[in-house]
Amino acid sequence: MTESQRPSGEYPMYPSYGNGDAAYPPPPSYQPAPPVAMGPGTTVWPAPGTADAYTGGAGNGGDGLHGLPQPAPGPSAPRRRVRRPVALLAAVAIAAAIVGGGTATVIGQLTDNGTDSTAGSVIPGTTVSQSSKGTVSGVAAALSPTIVEIGATSASGQSTGSGVVITSDGEIVTNNHVVAGATSIKVTLSTGKTYTAEVVGTDADKDLALIKLQGASGLKTATLGDSSKVAVGDQVVAIGSPEGLTGTVTSGIVSALDRDVTVAKDSDSGSGSGQEQGGQGGGQQWPFEFGGQQFNGDTGESTTTYKAIQTDASLNPGNSGGALINMNGEIIGINSAMYSASSSSSSSGSSAGSVGLGFAIPVNTLKADLDTLRAGNSS
Repeated sequence: MTESQRPSGEYPMYPSYGNGDAAYPPPPSYQPAPPVAMGPGTTVWPAPGTADAYTGGAGNGGDGLHGLPQPAPGPSAPRRRVRRPVALLAAVAIAAAIVGGGTATVIGQLTDNGTDSTAGSVIPGTTVSQSSKGTVSGVAAALSPTIVEIGATSASGQSTGSGVVITSDGEIVTNNHVVAGATSIKVTLSTGKTYTAEVVGTDADKDLALIKLQGASGLKTATLGDSSKVAVGDQVVAIGSPEGLTGTVTSGIVSALDRDVTVAKDSDSGSGSGQEQGGQGGGQQWPFEFGGQQFNGDTGESTTTYKAIQTDASLNPGNSGGALINMNGEIIGINSAMYSASSSSSSSGSSAGSVGLGFAIPVNTLKADLDTLRAGNSS
């Protein structure tokens, strides 16, 4: 037999109750509460939660099954089953709202094809890298491949302008006055590659035209931004081919908005179908009218007026149809007119430079007119 190594006194000792033997657990000091008779046929047992000698009550660590008499519990009420239908209805309502919202979105997409929606959206294309965003060099590097030089031959001679590539297969936007009356059109990319182009559609009222390169594919396209977000003081970049210098980059700010600029609608006014009469020593700019005065020549009788973005970015003969670009690399306008004091006051026909008064057709006007131009309509 193994002897216990526990020192004496470590075992609990219990008091004896009359017979000298220790008892565990000790008997209750009080007898459990007996049932209470309330009348014939009615017996009430102590309610849970009341103290008694065995448990000390539910509030003192006991089980609360013994204690003072309480009224007998009545029959349990049937469980109400309202929550499930309410939860179900709530779930159905949420699902209906989601489906309804999706339906509304689909319907909106199918029906909301108005001008405002088209004009306010951005048509994606080439963008400026994140590291170069906000810099003139970054805008120039990204967008120059999307700007082309346009050479148009007409009965009036040879003219030079610019254009913006908007599709990879060679759709190019330019001014109507650049290609009006042209019998042949040659387009030179920033890489030096040359294509023959045909006029798809023109809109003389907005001084816009759409031409298409023959056999082109894989071209970089420009991002058409949202001119409604343009503010006076915004920094801008202009890219075009002034005097036949392809890919010329200038910069400035937006000087004013909503300028009423009037230009000739046909090729019979001023210098003919373009801004520069190349090879003839011309250099006369496309005439325009502003504030009741005519500049760069006579606009003639057939004219149109549009709301223009004014910029102090340097524009010169040949910039017409090129791009006015914000610092995110988005096209916000199509350059269309410039003021030159010397050309309006001299009959020598000498070339004159920009004096910081240039005008561009807002890009939202172009986007609203694209479907018309693509349909081949001419005005």
